[in-house]
Amino acid sequence: MKSDTPLMRQYAQFKQKHEGAILLFRVGDFYETFEDDAVKASKILGITLTKRSNGSASEVHLAGFPYHSLDTYLPKLVRAGHRVAICEQLEKPSETQNKIVRRGITELVTPGVLLSDKILDQNTNNYLAAIHLVAENDEIGIAFCDISTGEFLVAQGNKSYIEKLLQSFNPAEVLFERTKKAAFEKLFGTGFYTNIVDEWAFKPEYTTEILTKHFETASLKGFGIQDSVNAIVAAGIVLHYLQETQHPNLKHINQISRIDALDYMWLDRFTIKNLELLQTYGGEGVALIDVLDKTLSPMGARLLRKWLVFPLKSQKKIMERQNAVQFFLEQPETTQKLKSTIKLIGDLGRLVGKIATLRLSPREAVHLKNVLLLLPDFKHLLQTTTQPELQLIAEKINSCATLAQKLDNELSPEAGTSIGKGTTVKKGVLPELDELREIAHSGKDYLQNLQKREAEKTGISSLKVHFNNVFGYYLEVTNTHKDRVPQDWIRKQTLVNAERYITPELKIYEEKILGAEDRILVLEAKIYDDLLQDIANYIQPIQLNASQIATIDCLLCFAHLAETNHYTKPEITETNEIILLEARHPVIEKQLSADSYIPNDIELNTETQQIVMITGPNMAGKSAILRQTALSVIMAQMGCFVPAKYAKIGITDKIFTRVGASDSLSTGESTFMVEMNETASILNNLSDKSLILLDEIGRGTSTYDGVSIAWAIAEYLHQHPNYRPKTLFATHYHELNMMAEQFERIKNFNVAVKEIDGKIIFLRKLVPGGSEHSFGIYVAKLAGVPQAVLQRATEVLFGLEANKKNKTPQIAAGNRNQTQLFQVNDAVSEAVKLKLKSIDINTITPVEALFYLHEIKKLVKN
Repeated sequence: MKSDTPLMRQYAQFKQKHEGAILLFRVGDFYETFEDDAVKASKILGITLTKRSNGSASEVHLAGFPYHSLDTYLPKLVRAGHRVAICEQLEKPSETQNKIVRRGITELVTPGVLLSDKILDQNTNNYLAAIHLVAENDEIGIAFCDISTGEFLVAQGNKSYIEKLLQSFNPAEVLFERTKKAAFEKLFGTGFYTNIVDEWAFKPEYTTEILTKHFETASLKGFGIQDSVNAIVAAGIVLHYLQETQHPNLKHINQISRIDALDYMWLDRFTIKNLELLQTYGGEGVALIDVLDKTLSPMGARLLRKWLVFPLKSQKKIMERQNAVQFFLEQPETTQKLKSTIKLIGDLGRLVGKIATLRLSPREAVHLKNVLLLLPDFKHLLQTTTQPELQLIAEKINSCATLAQKLDNELSPEAGTSIGKGTTVKKGVLPELDELREIAHSGKDYLQNLQKREAEKTGISSLKVHFNNVFGYYLEVTNTHKDRVPQDWIRKQTLVNAERYITPELKIYEEKILGAEDRILVLEAKIYDDLLQDIANYIQPIQLNASQIATIDCLLCFAHLAETNHYTKPEITETNEIILLEARHPVIEKQLSADSYIPNDIELNTETQQIVMITGPNMAGKSAILRQTALSVIMAQMGCFVPAKYAKIGITDKIFTRVGASDSLSTGESTFMVEMNETASILNNLSDKSLILLDEIGRGTSTYDGVSIAWAIAEYLHQHPNYRPKTLFATHYHELNMMAEQFERIKNFNVAVKEIDGKIIFLRKLVPGGSEHSFGIYVAKLAGVPQAVLQRATEVLFGLEANKKNKTPQIAAGNRNQTQLFQVNDAVSEAVKLKLKSIDINTITPVEALFYLHEIKKLVKN
């Protein structure tokens, strides 16, 4: 194929316009890729890469696949992180009179504008985000849109707030100004799939015009965003990008909502990550969402994820959800009926996107009809409950009775995935259509009669009537009987063992039957297109129905969790206290047997027990106690019941965590720098109603530095001039136990252990008082550290502790033949005792025993 042919010149024009995308170029029955695109596609899709040329100068790479396999191959390209431009033939080759076929880009597919069920995760929203970065100290504007559901959200705020929203929504694609790539990556990192938009589009006048034109309003006051200029720009960029990517049908994006930070608990990106709300470290294991998500529909699952990262701060709204959950627990019959219906409804939310974009298949339209027919009974069930919250949801449900009746009257229950596959329109809708179907469907009988009649007339017993796309209908005669063929039969094809013929009667019938089938497709397509327009008029009520059903799904999920996991309804108050009795970790308890998890009590308040200092050995469960407290608060403010015997939770406005340690190599930050960054974020943003979890603060630096920093932080939280944030502080620094003697609202607790015959038993029970030991060497033994290392560690530990008491720290070199290990004479007896306790008499050999005896003798002598 020459690179300068008209076809390739046409290809080059489209490729230049969409330079960053893989171009799928329709040529006949294939989508072809060329040059670099072909090399990429062949590797990703596993298809053959070829070369076409008329000399080296015109040689091009080529790789393609059949057009009907688009749904198979397109998802693979998008998942590999590529934008894909689909270039279709806009006219039939037979109509071009030997000119090149007219083509055009019909869709630009990117990760943020997906509509295919084969690519989308049904339980997760697929957000396209746009960010408007302005001057350094100005607020940043951001917008999120899920084109598959029509959800459109905006916000404006500082860097921390926008960073939190990006973490919570986890958009599939982020748009920003062409010149702001470096600024975006400096602020938010490189962990997002991004795309650039030309600078000229980021003008308030232009983006405001796009929005008002789309929503057909004079201004944006009705949406409450008129003063958020940077958010308006971001929202306008989203619609601009959707237009640029060939998505003109956006009726389902019919409103824009502002994310009000005052309505929700603040969970910064560190907290969402550290508490493993949506995913675990490394993506393996069980996150909280995996335990909580017992929803029955994809739209319920998507809403639950939003509730998890946006817990409520309104006591009234939380209690409304709680009341509904309590009702479902007390009314199992109603609960079961609602559950059964939701299972049948499925993903009504994403059907809306298909309606608006004219992608709703006849089979999906039948499902929509069935859903609408279920709604009256579903609505009635909610209306007849005694719960005002459920009755209010019932009022918002629109059965769309007129539409449901029309679909029921006109759609065939056996409708297929597209027009022509199955019967789309019911019998009786259009008399002409019924007549044509009679002709088409009676064809089998007609052909059987014709075959029988011609066989009897000619005496050809093996005569058969067949059909193919090339010759249409024909009569096939084996060579044995071809001398019996009548003279008026017309030969169409000669085979090795047979001849194929057409008769005048068969030709007339063929024109009639094929004409009927073509006409049937035209009429069905016309009727179905009219139905789609009727359905599109109901987009808003269908969207509202989906939202209300998803809410019921989540509340039913909470009731299921409460019943099966023995969760308790928490008392929600406006006080500054948290009381959890026999509380459990919702994830960890699922991984243990029913009777092996040890529950714990936690009490925090701003009057007597503001800071709980938790000490105890490694592996004892300190971190689990911290996390389970925060998870219970989050679950409670979602409206969910909590894993505890009793819970009283004052509304918490912010949860901060400093848990775990890891380097941020991509930004060149050490473990300690990451730790201090997160700590600084906490100390600069806390409030009186905050809950703070600190785990091993200061361990990323030297012991004395670490103790000093940890002490100063705890003191700062206690002595803050304006706020008393409730704090759980887990630490190995036993020196911090002394703070309880100096600060009235700091209390010491420890996770108890029991030592029996030199073995440590972790009781995992939180008890009053501080701990003096970490048992790190014992944990090292459990991990399989060599005995020689453990022995030396025991000696060094004793020396450090002895030196600490005598204020003369001096540790001898690590040589087992050293004659004087510690320069402290009054500690000799303790050294001997410790060495004897470290010897395992069940495994020691005679030679080793003599060696140890020799060492003890040296200790005593010196």
